[in-house]
Amino acid sequence: MGEEAPLRVLVTEPLSEGGQDLLRREFEVDVRPDLAAEGLAEAIAPYAALIVRSQTKVTADVLERAENLRVIGRAGIGLDNVDVETATRRGVMVVNAPQSNIVSAAEHTIALLLAQARNIPQADASIKAGKWERARFQGVELHGKTLGVLGLGRVGTMVAQRAEAFGMRIVAFDPYVSRERARSLGVELMPNLEAVLVQADFVTIHLPLTTETEGLIGERELALMKDGARIVNTSRGGIIDERALVAAVRDGKLGGAALDVFEQEPVPKAHPLLVYESVVATPHLGASTAEAQDKAGATIAEMVRLALRGEFVPYAVNVPAAGDVSEQVRPFLALAEQLGAILTGLAEGPVHGIEAEYVGHLAEHDTRALTLAALKGALARVVHEPVSFVNAGMIARERGIGVSERKAPISRDYVNLMTLRAATEAGEVTVAGTLVGVRGGERLVRIDDFDVDVAPARHMAFFLYVDRPGVIGTVGTLLGDAGINIGSMEVGRTEAGGSALMALTVDSAIPAEVLGRIERAIGAERARSITVPV
Repeated sequence: MGEEAPLRVLVTEPLSEGGQDLLRREFEVDVRPDLAAEGLAEAIAPYAALIVRSQTKVTADVLERAENLRVIGRAGIGLDNVDVETATRRGVMVVNAPQSNIVSAAEHTIALLLAQARNIPQADASIKAGKWERARFQGVELHGKTLGVLGLGRVGTMVAQRAEAFGMRIVAFDPYVSRERARSLGVELMPNLEAVLVQADFVTIHLPLTTETEGLIGERELALMKDGARIVNTSRGGIIDERALVAAVRDGKLGGAALDVFEQEPVPKAHPLLVYESVVATPHLGASTAEAQDKAGATIAEMVRLALRGEFVPYAVNVPAAGDVSEQVRPFLALAEQLGAILTGLAEGPVHGIEAEYVGHLAEHDTRALTLAALKGALARVVHEPVSFVNAGMIARERGIGVSERKAPISRDYVNLMTLRAATEAGEVTVAGTLVGVRGGERLVRIDDFDVDVAPARHMAFFLYVDRPGVIGTVGTLLGDAGINIGSMEVGRTEAGGSALMALTVDSAIPAEVLGRIERAIGAERARSITVPV
């Protein structure tokens, strides 16, 4: 018999020559940029690996036809264009290059900050048109101004460090960064978003696009900003409500804006923001440097090579560290990640430490993978960069979050019980879960002092209130009026007429205004809507 044909790799967007050369040593590489726009579903079948950037849409339809696909490589950070859920269900590994463009993104933010402050693009266009308009393009200095940073991940931190060199005062809001961590960076951590907006001369955004952050900066938030303040966004389109931004620029509320990302990309020619001279815009160039492209290309090529060879892949975003997990521990991985997401969803204020306690038979095994899974779930919904089993610990350390384990051999109520505790400035938050039944179904069994029995779902909500008649009906009515279907409802209470906690699973995310309406109607002490990995 002859040698087996080499595995085939499809590249649909630019990949560095170094990355291509590395792959060609072992695999057959086809570069097809035409497939980035259309035709990918019809062409994907023979390929074991697919490498994309941001333009190629790896949809469920593409994945359903990818009968030989083992790995998708995203040469960059964001995964908005990849259906990770479908890929996971079909057993396709998804990898990215999470550290490839952080320096470039931070530098592009500073470039936009300066360009907007000094009217550089407008002045350049003017002088090239044969004009000499010095008075028209008077700008402002950065020195002595206050920069508000929303999100102190890697990019946000780098921007803060660079802005400090300009003599700026740095204030920031990130509920998942400790005051100690912020202080070490020379940053004043604010208790909420509003505290940043009211005092910043410039605001820069470094957040992921989630259900919580979509439309985060809207009409109300822009109204809170100083007259003449300026805003910069190099993270994700959709975090700023562009209609509200148009009004703020048009009415002179803001001194201007600098945007690298938009709700719709490519941007329509008639986009209303582009008519204003005080708006500086670039076509999603945050990662567009030779260095970032080389790093992304080399990194993703190596990740794809390891995946196709069946070796450990550091930047796999949808594959647990299964090689080191015992058969007794493995079924709890999904539960651990779900509990982590619920934990930070319920926490008020920055999380300083997370403790994982294992009781029962679980305590007899190596549970480090479960703690890592819990950490991954806790961080994934609150940081800008993708969180994997490999980088979760590092991200926690960078944010000053202590992580510890505790074990006890005997459980009074359950054969196995996993409990997570988060230490915050507002106090301790506790969630606990276990597996039940022959199929090992996940169950959330405790929240703080309340016993519950809830199967985690993608969309969940929690209300803390005083127990009294009519509350359940009120919640159901308000959700029904909003067109939101309840999957399950569980109420735990300390005693009749005392404190009660309602846990809901719903079929779709609860909008903030609906959540607020329920909170006011039932007089809830606390209301939370959470998206959980399932």
